[in-house]
Amino acid sequence: MGHDHDHGNTANRKRVLWALLLTVTFMVVEAAGGVYAGSLALIADAGHMLTDCVSLILAWIAFLVSDRHPDRMRSYGYARFQVLVAFVNGVGLFLIAIWITWEAVGRIRDPDHVLAGPMLIIAAIGLVVNIVSFLILRDRSSENLNMRGAALHVMGDMLGSIAAIVAALVIMWTGWTPIDPILSIFVAVLVLRAAYTIVRKSSHILLEGTPEDMDAGDIAEKLAGMTPGVEEIHHVHIWSLTSDKPVVTLHAVVSDDADRDNVLAALQTALAETFGLAHATIQLESRSFASSEKHR
Repeated sequence: MGHDHDHGNTANRKRVLWALLLTVTFMVVEAAGGVYAGSLALIADAGHMLTDCVSLILAWIAFLVSDRHPDRMRSYGYARFQVLVAFVNGVGLFLIAIWITWEAVGRIRDPDHVLAGPMLIIAAIGLVVNIVSFLILRDRSSENLNMRGAALHVMGDMLGSIAAIVAALVIMWTGWTPIDPILSIFVAVLVLRAAYTIVRKSSHILLEGTPEDMDAGDIAEKLAGMTPGVEEIHHVHIWSLTSDKPVVTLHAVVSDDADRDNVLAALQTALAETFGLAHATIQLESRSFASSEKHR
């Protein structure tokens, strides 16, 4: 299992690096083109791509750091660094959306001249680059928040490119320049929605919340009923090191005549195979010990 995790981290790290190289290259082109064309949509997208570069660098570092083995100071290792980076990326997305909205409102009040032709060409190239980067990063089978955060950053850029293309076409056909900042606000709203998802999920993990698809009480009841020799299960705590690494601790009251080694093995097997909780810490107790513990 550890080997699969290391292989997955290596593959993800490579994907992030390729996306980073593409993003950096086009960010320079788009920023220069946005200034030349006078397009807020392009400049905002280039600004977003700058934060993408930072987020992708952080994502790359996160995978690198999370591969480090546990040590005396970090007994669980460094895997949760990925979640911390995802949280930072989510907060960064919030700030980007606020900045885009602020600039857009100013442009609506005081419209600038926009060169629609160069804007359209640059936005179209940007869309292609962003689609390629998004496909590199996207993995439906992965629940890794770090990868999702990086992919959502790029998706925001992709939406920004689409908005810039639409704005350029409208300006070419009608000359109505306010469409540029208006569509920028639309992109900002979509970015905010993505940011909320990442911040909510990453903060839930950092606060050691119970995984959304698990119910501690339900698991305790079912586990006790399916494990011979177990009379009761209590003190169940479930949290996550990362989005794909749930952890559980629990106390199990065992019958006096039960084989404790067999009970422990059965509990670990049931937790892993039935509930997807491979990392479990289990305390076995007698009925008398459990009773005295309740009265402490």
